[in-house]
Amino acid sequence: MQRNAADFPNQGVIPLFNLDADPPQAAHDTPPLTVNGQPIAPQRIAAEMQHFPGDQFESSWQQAARALIIRELLLQQARRLALDAIPQADVQGGIETEEDALIRTLIEREVPPCEAPAEQVRRHYDDHPERFMTPLLHEAEHILVAARRDQADAFAAARAKADQLHARLQQDPERFAELARAFSDCASGADGGRLGQLGPGETTPPFEAALQRLAPGELSAPLETAYGFHLIRLLRRGEPQRLPFEAVSAAIAARLAEQAQRRAIARYIARLIEQADIQGFTPEPPPSSISDGRTLSESAEPDDRQ
Repeated sequence: MQRNAADFPNQGVIPLFNLDADPPQAAHDTPPLTVNGQPIAPQRIAAEMQHFPGDQFESSWQQAARALIIRELLLQQARRLALDAIPQADVQGGIETEEDALIRTLIEREVPPCEAPAEQVRRHYDDHPERFMTPLLHEAEHILVAARRDQADAFAAARAKADQLHARLQQDPERFAELARAFSDCASGADGGRLGQLGPGETTPPFEAALQRLAPGELSAPLETAYGFHLIRLLRRGEPQRLPFEAVSAAIAARLAEQAQRRAIARYIARLIEQADIQGFTPEPPPSSISDGRTLSESAEPDDRQ
């Protein structure tokens, strides 16, 4: 899995690698890489490249070197501060390495948790109403006459059966549940064909398109899908509604705080890079770093591209 140590320095994991293995040939052409006098062997960079796959060797090499530089800077800073770190269980149930625990402890000390101000949470809600809407919902029932196109005779018989059922329902719509129980090849037939509420993407595209065309109470003509022929009746349509602020404010606050925290960590790493003596490589500041002196809350507006 691709990872970026600038974004998640407290979740980095040192990969297993063979220190005796020869690095790729291009690595021999690069000058020695040191971080405050501490060398980073080309073999380590080559091993780290597994986390940065790509078509361009040079790009992967640079990303891997940058990740190791950042990791080394964080570890050096943690040791400089003489931090006492106790490894904890990670999200997969494993135990942190001592180095990972040091990095996590450093970040917890140096970059306090961010909180999104209430007015910022409200402003985000007001500025992006389209993000806080309920989905379009359809409550429907159907009868399925199963059919496969590669079985020509059975397919034609299924089409004729669907046409007959459609004609009977047009004459007596109240028999829908009865006919579904008697003839539907879908498990919903036992419940009179009821499908309950259907949200976007919960049915095949042709079925969903048919639902959107129907008016409440309207019966569709036989609709062919990969499963056969459907007779669909729309019962109700629930138009999208804006969720109340109270229902989403906590999630907005958490998202804003997380993004502010990521930016704060990136700024902290950028300062370490600026103060370090790095030879053999010139790492750019983390992409989300902000160096204009703004406070955490001022720089916490979410990046909607994330």
